[in-house]
Amino acid sequence: MVNKVTLIGRLGGDPEMRHLENGVAVARFSLATNEYYKDKDGNPQETTEWHNIVIWREGAERAEKQLKKGGMVYVEGKITYRKYTGQDGAERNVTDIVASTFRSLERREGSGESRFPSAEPAFMAGKSNTPGAESTPAPAVTGGDDAGAGDDLPF
Repeated sequence: MVNKVTLIGRLGGDPEMRHLENGVAVARFSLATNEYYKDKDGNPQETTEWHNIVIWREGAERAEKQLKKGGMVYVEGKITYRKYTGQDGAERNVTDIVASTFRSLERREGSGESRFPSAEPAFMAGKSNTPGAESTPAPAVTGGDDAGAGDDLPF
């Protein structure tokens, strides 16, 4: 059985860091992913999904230093579900993505080169409207950094 999630999106806010009583670090942030498509009339549409991301230990420390609101990030992890009772007594269900790895896809300072081009598809950017433009594969990320320390990304 497999429980694996891969997301590429933009941060909804800076990671919120805290330390548990035993000193273990945990960071949380929201991540927006977008889907672009054309409706039945051929008009470009966009939907946004929000994901709750949780990162533990050393990953949390790195996330606090490297990730900023609005930045694009690759996240890999698993889906978890939890329940809690709110202050109003109502039971709530929450879905989290517990990240096992992440990588910032933003420009490196001083390089002048983007590590990941705009995620906006060609038809949303007013470029040629050729068939298949909506599903253009993601380009490969080149160059290493201290964020992955040997991780191979699947694209």
